[in-house]
Amino acid sequence: MNYELKSKTIDLGDGKVITLETGKLAKQANGSVMLRIGDTMILCTVVSNKEAKEGIDFLPLTVDYREKYASTGRFPGGFFKREARPSTDEILTMRLVDRALRPLFPDDYHSETQVMIALMSSDHENMPDALVCLAASAAIAVSDIPFNGPVSEVRVVRKDGKFIVNPTFSEKEGSDIDMIVAGTESSIVMVEGELSEISEDEMVETIEIAHKAIKVQCKAINEFAAMVATSQPKRTYEHEASDKELEKKVMDGCYQGCKDVALKQLGKDERSAGFKEVKEQFESQFSEEELAEKGELIKKYYKSAQKKAIRDMVLENGVRLDGRKTTDIRPIWSEVDYLPGTHGSSIFTRGETQSLTTLTLGSKRDEQTIDGALYQGTENFLLHYNFPPFSTGEAYPIRGTSRREIGHGNLALRALKPVIPTGTDNPYTIRIVSDILESNGSSSMATVCAGTLALMDGGVQITAPVSGIAMGLISDGDKFAVLSDILGDEDHLGDMDFKITGTAKGITACQMDIKVEGLSFEILKKALYQARDGRAHILNEMLKTLDKPREDYKPHAPRIVSFIIPKEMIGAIIGPGGKIIQEIQASTNTDIVIEEVPEGGKVDIVSANKEDIDAATKRIKGIAFPPSAEIGEEYEGKVKSIMPYGAFVEVVPGVDGLLHISELEWRKVDKVEDVLKEGDSVKFKVIGKDPKTGKLKLSRKVLMPKPEREPS
Repeated sequence: MNYELKSKTIDLGDGKVITLETGKLAKQANGSVMLRIGDTMILCTVVSNKEAKEGIDFLPLTVDYREKYASTGRFPGGFFKREARPSTDEILTMRLVDRALRPLFPDDYHSETQVMIALMSSDHENMPDALVCLAASAAIAVSDIPFNGPVSEVRVVRKDGKFIVNPTFSEKEGSDIDMIVAGTESSIVMVEGELSEISEDEMVETIEIAHKAIKVQCKAINEFAAMVATSQPKRTYEHEASDKELEKKVMDGCYQGCKDVALKQLGKDERSAGFKEVKEQFESQFSEEELAEKGELIKKYYKSAQKKAIRDMVLENGVRLDGRKTTDIRPIWSEVDYLPGTHGSSIFTRGETQSLTTLTLGSKRDEQTIDGALYQGTENFLLHYNFPPFSTGEAYPIRGTSRREIGHGNLALRALKPVIPTGTDNPYTIRIVSDILESNGSSSMATVCAGTLALMDGGVQITAPVSGIAMGLISDGDKFAVLSDILGDEDHLGDMDFKITGTAKGITACQMDIKVEGLSFEILKKALYQARDGRAHILNEMLKTLDKPREDYKPHAPRIVSFIIPKEMIGAIIGPGGKIIQEIQASTNTDIVIEEVPEGGKVDIVSANKEDIDAATKRIKGIAFPPSAEIGEEYEGKVKSIMPYGAFVEVVPGVDGLLHISELEWRKVDKVEDVLKEGDSVKFKVIGKDPKTGKLKLSRKVLMPKPEREPS
């Protein structure tokens, strides 16, 4: 055995024991850890280059997470039968880890760094997505890579009023709170969640419970790292040149100029031009040779002067870049029914951020099929977010859907999902597409607002309208300012990006990223309550355009009628080889989908014509709920088939009876075909039931005059 295994167990007191191991696998990586809980195992490796590339002034961090199909004993789908591009769920998990790790690397550390995480084994019980950050942080902790951690993540759900940390798949089902929280021993750094219209206090309580568990995990990581500290001392590095004299000169020469530009409350383009002029005026005192030598440092120090000037303006004057106070919301206008060919559409514009959103309604056949390593199923509510370059006045190549677009779309989807009707109240597959046409802050929240309006414009009976807002923070020591409806510049220059969505009743989704250590719960509560006021204002502006869902769908939208039938009648409706249902679809010009659900069989009938839907509904319900045929009653039905001994006739829909050859006429009939043909309509009386087969016995002749017997 040529390895030295070191391990650490973490027990949160709920019977779920996590084990961290290092020293056995992937030893050429700078750090590697195998995390295990039950039979779920996650391998994480981290590698960081020894030197930074020339000209890089940021951290080139890549986080990759993959769920191996072998971990669940499955083959990948597709022709090649191997894992290909990451799934949406894998990308969302990568983002969760990236957002937790990135703020904790030293600001001056610029070596290319790659964190690779893989689900190697799954017990179908423990959820891996909330554990991968713990594995990643532990791998960095046992490496020689500098890091201001440790950091860890946990999922907290609330089910039947009880909070559960790191729930299993079954424990998560039916919960009304689902949040993943990341933090260090001293502070929260990231929050993401889907919530069922909960209050601000309930959200804070959830975060506090999460942080308690995070502290335990971070302590365990430190103890784990101490086991290998002697063999893996942290590396020394020098990735940034510095010139303290030049730094002071730039601050003295540019700070006030930047503050003056900020105080003018200009638009985005004019403001950029003003800041550029301040920088160029400062640089004019240097020769071309000096600028060639010190230009990058001047650029770096200028950004610091600009950032400090804007932040001081907010803290000292309570005024923001565009002249708003900290609680003010930018002007809003919206419009619905803008695109006549769609099933619903809206424009939502807030300041310089604009979303054009469309709604498409489809049948069950339009559901998205999900075939992942851990989850297989379908999804009938889709939301896609597009962020083209022109939305920020830029031009660059489009290379597929970005991780950012997937993340922002998922946030908007989680915000709206709690208000989407379910079951027979919503027979549709729903797709919302948000195209961002302008962006200067919080386009994901514009997507939520535009999505609500498009749904209502399309006649989808959502339970309540949803609005969203992005909150920011600027802090310096004991002084801080919470900003409502932040601009793009305020996002970059501030200490927090906190997106919150909800109805008038409560919060439906949240996403928070913190760029500073030590965010207090006092600031968090202030941001939440200030956000509640902002959401209410935005919602009120939206409702001026459309205050409730339209009573009906668009005339050109597909109509779907859904109802439940007895499970045992599904086969009767489908018929041998699908013969009956295909005939109903062809004769009524409809599209019919039947699936088994816990309540029985769910039938969806799709057509743009109400009369066709009614006809198909009548046919199906006639089979599924056949009226009882009473003995002694008279009926008229169609001849279904001819046999040598008689004819089978439909008594009522779905119920046949035998009209024996002897019951056709009073006279003797040699061949059934002499009296009846298949498809004929015939009147008859139910005269009894065969005790062996249960088939109804019919008679035609009893309805006919009985001939008198001729005298002998």
